[in-house]
Amino acid sequence: MSDLSERMLAATSKPPIKEALLMLEDGTAYRGISCGAEGEAFGEICFNTSLEGYFEVITDPSYAGQIVTMTYPQIGNYGVREDDAQASQPVLRGLVVRDMCYTPSNWRSELSLPRYLEREGVVAIEGIDTRALVRHVRDFGAMRAVISTIDIDCASLLKKVKASPSIIGVNLVQSVSCSEPYSFGLADLASEKSFALSSAKEATHRVVAYDCGVKRSILEGLVRAGCEVTVVPWDTPASDVLAMSPDGVFVSNGPGDPDAVAGTYEQVGKLLGELPVFGICMGHQMICKAAGAQIEKLKFGHHGGNHPVVNLLTGRVEITAQNHGFNLVFQSLGPLASEQSGGDGEHPSDLRYWNEKHTAPLVANKRFGGIRLTHVNLNDGTAEGIAFTDIPAFSVQYHPEANPGPVDSHYLFTAFSRLMDGEKDYLDIDIARDRLEGWRF
Repeated sequence: MSDLSERMLAATSKPPIKEALLMLEDGTAYRGISCGAEGEAFGEICFNTSLEGYFEVITDPSYAGQIVTMTYPQIGNYGVREDDAQASQPVLRGLVVRDMCYTPSNWRSELSLPRYLEREGVVAIEGIDTRALVRHVRDFGAMRAVISTIDIDCASLLKKVKASPSIIGVNLVQSVSCSEPYSFGLADLASEKSFALSSAKEATHRVVAYDCGVKRSILEGLVRAGCEVTVVPWDTPASDVLAMSPDGVFVSNGPGDPDAVAGTYEQVGKLLGELPVFGICMGHQMICKAAGAQIEKLKFGHHGGNHPVVNLLTGRVEITAQNHGFNLVFQSLGPLASEQSGGDGEHPSDLRYWNEKHTAPLVANKRFGGIRLTHVNLNDGTAEGIAFTDIPAFSVQYHPEANPGPVDSHYLFTAFSRLMDGEKDYLDIDIARDRLEGWRF
């Protein structure tokens, strides 16, 4: 670095430079500057396309085992408000940004993001070309990576990252789930958000929630829909859940490879048909696994707040928040029931076909009977939601809790409440009206 560059930097809010290096397992390297804790962090590289909500992303337990790249160029400009955290501490392996802000400006800010990352031991790097990195991951797929502030030798780091473990086949859920059951209700809602949100409904349903890495905002969404929630560990026996006599069971989001989480999906399989069940993200995959489905690893996953998803039952398109690297192979749930699928007897290769046909296809599942495809991703044609027709259960791959945004899919919490009430068309909700409910204007 030249003397001029050092003098220019000294006149800004940036701290003294500490070099850092990001190395991918294919040998691609990016040199930058440390903007978090010092150290070395290994994980799977991914990218998030959200324009805001970086703190909610950083504290999302679903990022366990991953190094997150934010595609929006400046991160940290409005600081950190710890009441917005989705978990008690961040569990992502590392953070990559283009430009980190050290002097946030927002009336709610309590501390800067770099200070928070340093305090929490999160290794982070700034000053790299994140556009080039994202294009590389899109072209070649998610892969192992390392961020280091203590070893910036390319050959050394490449050797280390090639020896690091993959997240495939690893049960990351057990590392982020609670160890003991706990309750979550009206008294646990954040009072400081009352300036924006109207009062929540009184509880009308008792729900047991499997914690696979649940975000706090999901629990808040359930409570605001009228649920009193008991959160239980990821491997709680189904018999223990049934002994609580709940009105319904919720299966949460979570990190990593669903095939490695048999302790959850085997129990979910025992609960399906016994009482109403709703799953989100990892919870969706657990329900699918319980039905005998195949789950595939996506090339680079869905991470961000701008994914278009069509509800095949209503024809409405939702802009959704997503965070997953694995996805349901809908065809593996069973053969098409042609009479209930618009006369089609063969599965199409691209599920967007059903949107063009204005049909929500039904498969005949060996274990649970009819399962309908309810939601499809309009970007890549992957499955985003299913509903069982012979038992009370449904699930979606994306996040309706809007932290970070958008709020198009909040109706799914209401749908769960309607399912527990025994309503047949529980998913037929006007999302334009629903997205306005619960807010103060």
